[in-house]
Amino acid sequence: MRSISVKIVIKTFLLVLVFGIFSKIYGQTDLAVKQKSNFWKQVQFGGGFGLNIGTGFTDVTLAPNAIYNLNQYLALGAGLQGSIVSQKDYYSSAIYGVNTIVLINPVEEVQLSIELEQVRVNNTFRNPTTGIVKDNFWNTGLFVGGGYRMENVTMGMRYNLLFNKDKNVYADAMMPFIRVYF
Repeated sequence: MRSISVKIVIKTFLLVLVFGIFSKIYGQTDLAVKQKSNFWKQVQFGGGFGLNIGTGFTDVTLAPNAIYNLNQYLALGAGLQGSIVSQKDYYSSAIYGVNTIVLINPVEEVQLSIELEQVRVNNTFRNPTTGIVKDNFWNTGLFVGGGYRMENVTMGMRYNLLFNKDKNVYADAMMPFIRVYF
């Protein structure tokens, strides 16, 4: 009689242990799914697209970005960018790279930003007298900016603190921007 009760206790104990382990695993899986869904609720996607076509001139830019909103005042993000620019029989350029961004919203209507950009620039110039000249270099930009924010759109200006007129992708250190995040 006693051996039957010990077997029943052991079987009951093992049954409770197995169900306890499975419920704990299921509970953690459920928690991980909840945490994941909360993470993605804080992520916004956006970026830029540019297209400029003229007589013998083409400029196409694609720059997707994603930001993570830490709270209503601060967001961190990263993105890719690429551009192809060409002037028929004279110039072509391929520009590609990455960027990171910090967005600060001290009040709802104002957005301040700090952006770090690293791009590779591959320029080719065609000249009838000197032939083909290549100018390939890395360009780093450190931008500080500010803008007026209306929900998910911000319009403003940014300034490149590392601007070098001799080796730069941009014609000027100051440039306007429009940011859209969904």
